[in-house]
Amino acid sequence: MSLSPKSLILDLLSTVPQGSMPVSALVAAARLFAISENNLRVTLVRLRAARMIEPDDRGRYRLAHGSAPVGKHVIAWRDLEQRVQAWDGKWIGVHTAAVQRSQRRAHRLGDRALRFLGFERFDAGLHLRPDNLTGGVEVVRRQLYDLGLDAKALVFGIHELDTTGERRARRLWNVTALRDGYRASLAALTKSERRLNELPAHAALVESFGLGRRVIRQIVLDPLLPEPLVPAGDRAALVQAMCRYDRAGRVCWSAFLKQAIATTARERRPSSIRTKQGEAA
Repeated sequence: MSLSPKSLILDLLSTVPQGSMPVSALVAAARLFAISENNLRVTLVRLRAARMIEPDDRGRYRLAHGSAPVGKHVIAWRDLEQRVQAWDGKWIGVHTAAVQRSQRRAHRLGDRALRFLGFERFDAGLHLRPDNLTGGVEVVRRQLYDLGLDAKALVFGIHELDTTGERRARRLWNVTALRDGYRASLAALTKSERRLNELPAHAALVESFGLGRRVIRQIVLDPLLPEPLVPAGDRAALVQAMCRYDRAGRVCWSAFLKQAIATTARERRPSSIRTKQGEAA
């Protein structure tokens, strides 16, 4: 699979939100995807300069504090169903007309925030989603601003759309594509999980990382539509399958990363110590 060093670093670090990962482990992982050590280290420098990652005093890196809202949103994929509540037919609207088009960064971050929380464009400058996320408008507003939505954008509840607007709003999402995506990913996870133990170690690492990465992204960007629009069971089945697959993949990767760290530690010992240990053996 083709993978950029930036994506590899950020994805791996997002799996250790409470800790950090040594450079040696990142280098070893990069080799699996034909990414050179030099390329990886240059990317580390650039990500650090962009304040997306930060080092500690042990030659390890973690996601930077400024990445916390996005990182928190990504790693919460396992608790997806806890983020939804029963829908009473109300909507949440976001009006972005006050954010000037010339503010490109603000629009980019705002678009990302809206995408993360499942909003779709209803009209120029107006995005909607069902009001079925836990905590309602107040919590969604805070999450949107934390994820980068400009504070000039208005986030508000909509208690009643007219008949035409209601029909339009319910058609904003491609429900057929969502359901097909759930089923296709569920089948792919089931097939891969059955064969991971039969694959060579290198192939198992690459496959589990690639497939897991794709499905987690699918789950993170899911609009979390309520039951009247999308059967919740399809989504829940995919999340449960991904949780099982994640555990299987972590077994493979944990052993690999531990070995990579241990190998690097041995290689960095002074030659005199290694020689004495060899003589003692």
